Amino acid sequence: MTDAALNFIAGEWVAAGDAAPDINPSNTNDVVGLYPRASAADAERAIAAARAAFPGWSRSTPQERYEILKRISDEILARKDEIGRMLSREEGKTLPEGVGETVRAGQIFAFFAGECLRLSGEIVPSVRPGVGVEMTREAVGVVGLITPWNFPVAIPAWKIAPALAYGNCVVFKPADLVPGTAHLLGEIIAKAGLPAGVFNMVMGRGSVVGESLLRAPGIDAISFTGSVSTGRRVAAAAVEASPMKKIQLEMGGKNPLVVLDDADLKIAVECAVNGAFFSTGQRCTASSRLIVTEGIHDRFVEAVAERLKGLVVDDALKAGTHIGPVVDQSQLDQNLKYVAIAKDEGARLVIGGDRLNRETPGFYMAPALFADVDNRMRVAREEIFGPVGVVIRAKGYDEALAIANDTEFGLSSGICTTSLKHAQHFKRNAEAGMVMVNLPTAGVDYHVPFGGRKGSSYGPREQGAYAKEFYTTVKTSYTLA
Repeated sequence: MTDAALNFIAGEWVAAGDAAPDINPSNTNDVVGLYPRASAADAERAIAAARAAFPGWSRSTPQERYEILKRISDEILARKDEIGRMLSREEGKTLPEGVGETVRAGQIFAFFAGECLRLSGEIVPSVRPGVGVEMTREAVGVVGLITPWNFPVAIPAWKIAPALAYGNCVVFKPADLVPGTAHLLGEIIAKAGLPAGVFNMVMGRGSVVGESLLRAPGIDAISFTGSVSTGRRVAAAAVEASPMKKIQLEMGGKNPLVVLDDADLKIAVECAVNGAFFSTGQRCTASSRLIVTEGIHDRFVEAVAERLKGLVVDDALKAGTHIGPVVDQSQLDQNLKYVAIAKDEGARLVIGGDRLNRETPGFYMAPALFADVDNRMRVAREEIFGPVGVVIRAKGYDEALAIANDTEFGLSSGICTTSLKHAQHFKRNAEAGMVMVNLPTAGVDYHVPFGGRKGSSYGPREQGAYAKEFYTTVKTSYTLA
C-alpha cells in the first residue's frame, strides 16, 4: 500500500495532512499500510458535521436505525476472515483470536440493532390529581469515542453500536497502533446508509485528536477505554469543559484468580493460563494475580509451568501459534522492565520472562511466571499489560479473599473451587464488577454489562441493555389532563 488511507468526515473520505506507517509486530519488516494522522482542524470538522446531523438522526425511526445496524452486522460477519487477519497482523493476536473478536463485533451490532426496537419508557400516576407523568429516554448528543489498541474491533463496536442505536452522532478516534482494523470497520459503517455526519472517523494521535474531542464544546459525552493515567486526564478535562461532558471510563485491572485447595487442578490451570497469558496478556481482564492456597500451591505452580512449556510463541498469523508478539517495542520494554523489578523485589522466576527470536523480527516474549510473590510488591500492585503472571500464596479462603480485594482496581475477579459455599461467598464479597467461578477472568459475553469498580471504571456500564444508561438521557414530562 503506497497511498495513505483516509479519514471519514461528514459522509466523505478525506485526506489528512500527515500519515504514519502501521507496523506488523510479528514481522517489523512488514508495513501494513499508511494511515492518517489527523489535525485538530480535522477533528473540529468532524465534530461540526456530527453536530449538524444530530437533530435529524436523533429523531430517526427505530426501524431505520435497526436496518442500518443490521447491515453493519451482516457485513462484519461476511468479512470476518479479512478483518480478523488484519487485526492479527497489526495487533499481534493469533489468527483464531482475531477472527473470534471480529465475530463478536458483528454480534454486538446485531444485538444493538434489536435494542433499537426495544427502547421503552414509563408512564406512572402523579401524586397530584389529573396529572400524568411520562419518563422517556433521548439521545445524549454527539459522542466522542476513544478506543484502545488491544481490542481493535470489539471495543469500537461496543461503543459505536449503542451510540447509533440510541440516536447519537459519533466522532470515533481509534488507537493509532491499530488503524487498519478501524479503517475496515469504518468502511463498513460508511456504506451502511447513515446520513452524512452521523458517523465520523478521525485517526491520529490522542494528544491531538483526543484532546480536541475533550475540549470541544460540540461534544456532549466521551466514552474512553485505556490506561488509568489517561482516564484521569479525560475525567479532569471533561469536568473542566464548558459545558461539562458526560463521561464513561474503562481503565485498568490487576485481576485476581483465587485457587482453593479443593479446586479441580486441570480446570484451575486452564483458567490461569488462558486468563494470564492468552492474547499475550494484553487484556484489562487478564488474571495478573494468581492467589493460591497452601494445599494446592506447589502442584499448581508446577502444572502451570508445565503447561507454559507447551505453548508456541510465534507469528500471530502462523497456524499452531498460541501466543503472538506484544504490540510494539514500548510494550515489550515495559514487560521486560517488570520482569527485572520482580526479580529485584525477591520474586522467584519459575519460567519464561526473556525476549525471544523468531524467523521474522518481532516483539516476542516468553510468558513469565513468578512465585513467592507478596501482594505488596510492585508486580502485584501495578498493571503490566503483558504475559506476566504472579503467584501469591494464601493460608486459606479468608486470606485469599482479603488479598484478592487488596488492590486499587476492581474489574474482574475469579475463583476456582468445587465448594458451593465458597463460590457463593466469593461472588457476594469479591470487590469487582465481574466475577467468574471456574472460568478465566478474561472472556465475557456481549449482551450483558461490562465494567468494574474502584480505579477500573467510572460511569455507567458498557454493553448489553445497560449501555443505554450512558448513551441516553432521561426526560420526565408532566401533563395536566
